[in-house]
Amino acid sequence: MKVKVSPRGGQGLGAGPERAQGTGGAMDGLGRRLRASLKLKRGRGGPHQDNPGEGAKELERTQEHALPSFAGGQHFFEYLVVVSLKKKRSGDDYEPTITYQFPKRENLLRGQQEEEERLLSAIPLFCFPDGNEWAPLTEYPRETFSFVLTNVDGSRKIGYCRRLLPAGPGPRLPKVYCIISCIGCFGLFSKILDEVEKRHQISMAVIYPFMQGLREAAFPAPGKTVTLKSFIPDSGTEFISLTRPLDSHLEHVDFSSLLHCLSFEQIIQIFASAVLERKIIFLAEGLSTLSQCIHAAAALLYPFSWAHTYIPVVPERLLDTVCCPTPFMVGVQMRFRQEVMDSPMEEVLLVNLCEGTFLLSVGDEKDILPPKLQDDILNSLGRGIELKTPEEINEHVSGPFVQFFVKTVGHYASYIKRESNGQGYFQERSFYKALASKTNRRFVKKFVKTQLFSLFIQEAEKSKNPPAGYFQKKILEYEEQKKQKKTREKTDTRTVVNRRD
Repeated sequence: MKVKVSPRGGQGLGAGPERAQGTGGAMDGLGRRLRASLKLKRGRGGPHQDNPGEGAKELERTQEHALPSFAGGQHFFEYLVVVSLKKKRSGDDYEPTITYQFPKRENLLRGQQEEEERLLSAIPLFCFPDGNEWAPLTEYPRETFSFVLTNVDGSRKIGYCRRLLPAGPGPRLPKVYCIISCIGCFGLFSKILDEVEKRHQISMAVIYPFMQGLREAAFPAPGKTVTLKSFIPDSGTEFISLTRPLDSHLEHVDFSSLLHCLSFEQIIQIFASAVLERKIIFLAEGLSTLSQCIHAAAALLYPFSWAHTYIPVVPERLLDTVCCPTPFMVGVQMRFRQEVMDSPMEEVLLVNLCEGTFLLSVGDEKDILPPKLQDDILNSLGRGIELKTPEEINEHVSGPFVQFFVKTVGHYASYIKRESNGQGYFQERSFYKALASKTNRRFVKKFVKTQLFSLFIQEAEKSKNPPAGYFQKKILEYEEQKKQKKTREKTDTRTVVNRRD
């Protein structure tokens, strides 16, 4: 999403902000552990659940999928909240509390009120996931990160956060601006948070007209632009243009942090572990790094969606998530490293983003993918990445992994047999036997048993035609290349025969 600002009657905007890529995650299905912590479930506010197996059962039942593509026309956001640290009545600890909310929801039905209360009660925990041991500060590096909350009905809400030290003299506590939206477009919401931050430095009253205008605007379709008119005292009227790219499959991800922290070989091993739906834990100091890297890792699975526990910044009180026996992809702040290392875990890939190392691994990560295709990914990643823009880097990194799936499972549509009523049935055995390479076939026989593939193929069975998206485009290009190669080989063979004659 590109953002242009055209100032009129006053000075322009300041320098561009850090990117808010990646998504943190949390699920209402975190189960008894989360509900007990937040007291979100009606009529239940009991003690923490100390049995991770119980939480794991509910974790497994609730699935978190990758962010969907949006056709446009939806509202940009549901809420803007400011979360501040307030001292508890007893002791010196602080607890995060919502101190500003726009819009105020009124005239809701009882069920709607309860759902909104659950949502608003969960937000502070994920805005300050690093515990309550805070003290007033004079300096604090601002951080941009995000999280995902899944409602009981399966719908998702994304929290886009900017945590910083508010302007003012003397020691003070950080606060978080958090925008709650159903839309996955992280670069865009980082720009919106810039506008909120800029206005908050003037007055909270200046935020209202900007957010009201944004709320009334329709989210643009791919390739379209929406322009917002905004007035700032002493600056004049500004026109802010928001444009979505035509190809939107990477508008919600930025691979820069992942490339900065890890080597290509390590990224491929993380991808291989994720493909087989293993347990992956990322460790890092900053919320931004965790949020960006874990979302980038999940985005490598496109066109498939991670279908298990997904929490890019795990709140302190939910650290026992790492003991769950089911697959997960989570991020933990480095301050909790020893607690994680001391937890009972099996078959985990533990990634230290600060040092670019694996602290724990299963040991076979280099052998999961077919060797030739693994080399193809590595060679593609190593070509010419230094000279690319951020958008080109995204395409450069994602492309080889998409191509991997094209070569291994891109023929799936030919093995969905349809009955007269249009219902499709996937022919699994014929599908993987169609692969000529033994190593590719061995990998695919494992991959078809994952939820990644099962969810994808279930959608394909329902649809009479393959989805007209980026993955299908790459499949068609690959098939055309194979046809051209066969044609050339036939031509070369005829030429050799003619010469002999």
